[in-house]
Amino acid sequence: MTAVETKNTESIQYPRRTIERAERALRCSPFQLQLFAAMRSQSVVLNTIAGESGIKREYTHSPLSELAAENALLWLIQVGLLRREVDGQGITDGFRLTPLGRQLVEKWQGFGGKLPAPTFSDRLYNAMSRWFRFF
Repeated sequence: MTAVETKNTESIQYPRRTIERAERALRCSPFQLQLFAAMRSQSVVLNTIAGESGIKREYTHSPLSELAAENALLWLIQVGLLRREVDGQGITDGFRLTPLGRQLVEKWQGFGGKLPAPTFSDRLYNAMSRWFRFF
């Protein structure tokens, strides 16, 4: 990341509720911090996240079907943490972090390199947010 990108990422101020929702979604996701750390520097394609490949790379705790992985990634896109990669022919199956995602990953990498475990209320509120799409 260049100095200009670092400056732009750090200068973006998000509303508290946006950050809280994003943190909760990240904690409740089936992914490990290693996946998001990889997304900081490169696009990560879906087939490296799903199945046994995701476990080998320490992207997931347990094997996920391609559909389950994609649904979880799409939720993180809606929350504002990820974006889909685009090439000259359209959308690809690769994912990268947004500036908000970078801020949260950098924060948690500084706190021991693991995502905090979600509480029961985190899981409940995240499920309701997914169901009703941001209440």
